[in-house]
Amino acid sequence: MKTVAIIVPIFNELETIKIFYNRLKITIDSIKDHSFIIIFIDDGSSDKSSEIIKEIIDTDSRVKLIILTRNFGKEAALSAGLDHVEADAVVPMDVDLQDPPELIKEMISIWHSGIPLVLARRTHRTEDTLFKRFSASIFYFIHNKLSSITIPKNVGDFRLMDKSVVDSVKLLPEKERFMKGIFAWVGYDFHIIDYERPKRSSGETKFKALKLLKLAQDGLFSFSVAPLKISSFLGYLGAIASAIYGTIIIVKTIYYGIDIDGYASLMTVILFLGSIHLIVIGILGEYIGRIFIESKNRPIYLIKKFIENEKQK
Repeated sequence: MKTVAIIVPIFNELETIKIFYNRLKITIDSIKDHSFIIIFIDDGSSDKSSEIIKEIIDTDSRVKLIILTRNFGKEAALSAGLDHVEADAVVPMDVDLQDPPELIKEMISIWHSGIPLVLARRTHRTEDTLFKRFSASIFYFIHNKLSSITIPKNVGDFRLMDKSVVDSVKLLPEKERFMKGIFAWVGYDFHIIDYERPKRSSGETKFKALKLLKLAQDGLFSFSVAPLKISSFLGYLGAIASAIYGTIIIVKTIYYGIDIDGYASLMTVILFLGSIHLIVIGILGEYIGRIFIESKNRPIYLIKKFIENEKQK
């Protein structure tokens, strides 16, 4: 009998946990000849999320709970789930029911046909805000143009991964985690399932604009050195523009003498070059910061408790 593990990171999801579990339970109970494990990872919730999950554990031996010592972020929580699971296949998914549990049955069927990786791709993003739709489109375009790793557009963490894929993901030790990029980097043959992504069942998303921006930066700087090459190009461009402008000034001085006018053009050049310098320094800072974080070699997460049903011990 094949074992499928479902990994669910949570952070202050008190309102959604029971709704999610009840719907997931209906789905996995209908899939015969498979055993299931459900692992919740509490990423430092300040509400009673863990208490709700403990109540579920008392009634369902398939459910387990990993409680992290603080909020390390979704990418770290997902890594914790992958590190502490032993199964033939793994399905990471969100608790807000925007990842429909009913798709798991189709994923398993495709997996049994010999495909090690099954991706769930949303057909549209109408449930997202205009800003999120626009920023996502920009991110996928820039990332896939600059990086040698192509991330399928509109594919999130919701997927089924064979054990071989999970084992490969575990080999990547970086501390700044961008899981979509890591999942894409390991490769493997894949099949895509299209689905309509519904609105959240309840509660609010924890990914605000600044978090999304940081995630996009992690994705770009973790899987491409193109920004460094672009910064060099900007430096060359600025040097050429300065040389041309300097030549023009010299020629004008020779033929027309010294002209007091030119304050506006001089300030424009100074601001232009200063902006390029700041952009280049910022890009260098992003890479140096990541080197600094990796050199400290701190763990990606820390576990406070691992809770499971007494029958499983």
